[in-house]
Amino acid sequence: MSDDIPDQRGRRYVVTGATGGIGAAAGRALSAAGAEVVLAVRDLDRGAAVAATFPGPTEVLALDVSRLDSVRAFGRDWSGRLDGLLNNAGVMATPFARTPDGFESQLATNFLGHFVLTRLLLPFVTDRIVNVSSVLASFARIDLDDLNWQRRRYGPWRAYGQSKLADLLITDELQRRLDLEGSRVRAVTAHPGVARTGLYGNGNATGAFGVVLRVAARWRGVPPEIGARSVLQALTADVAGGSYLAPPSRPSVVREQRRARHEDDHPTALALWERASALTGFSAAL
Repeated sequence: MSDDIPDQRGRRYVVTGATGGIGAAAGRALSAAGAEVVLAVRDLDRGAAVAATFPGPTEVLALDVSRLDSVRAFGRDWSGRLDGLLNNAGVMATPFARTPDGFESQLATNFLGHFVLTRLLLPFVTDRIVNVSSVLASFARIDLDDLNWQRRRYGPWRAYGQSKLADLLITDELQRRLDLEGSRVRAVTAHPGVARTGLYGNGNATGAFGVVLRVAARWRGVPPEIGARSVLQALTADVAGGSYLAPPSRPSVVREQRRARHEDDHPTALALWERASALTGFSAAL
């Protein structure tokens, strides 16, 4: 798969959730193309085992994106240039739980943790920030008045969809702000389609819809190496900031994802940025 991306020698990437699935596949391809890959992972032993399969230089660092103290520690300790940040770690349709910070777990893991990580690492980024969304974002809605599921009845799939729609909208708002700053950094969203990864097999994707997705992933899903192609293109190809890339409809053909109307909602993206900033202690200014 490294043949599909440009020479990455001399470039440095951080990949969250790099111990399996799309993250491991993307990291391995970047490494094979010559990049230095930093695996940002919860389990350092698993991270080291995966890093040992990469052909190029690696570093394994502790990061739990569901905990803001872990994210802030990662940002505080970071030094040196960063060519690309791949915000990939995630959970899917998990039972209701709150993190130590008081956030609903899917909101924290899939969205807020990566939002904070991006804000902290942005001064070091020279080229690209990629957020991984999901095709399910097209069916989702965001409730800005109850983003953290304090009043609504919790639905695992609704919470997952909201978190992935948030990833898409926040990327658009980030790009708008980068453009206003005259930055050369590009923020891009990608989704891997239905890939055969641990997200579908962790037992948490419950209900009839979860059963359908697990069957689809088993029989129709693509290997992580194929699902990672849209992510790799988002990281390495000359694509416009604010693009939303979909997996290949045929081998090696990555395409721009067609958006539903609510996936291209600038007022909601702006309000989401302000809300996420307030929840995590940042100024709304970039």
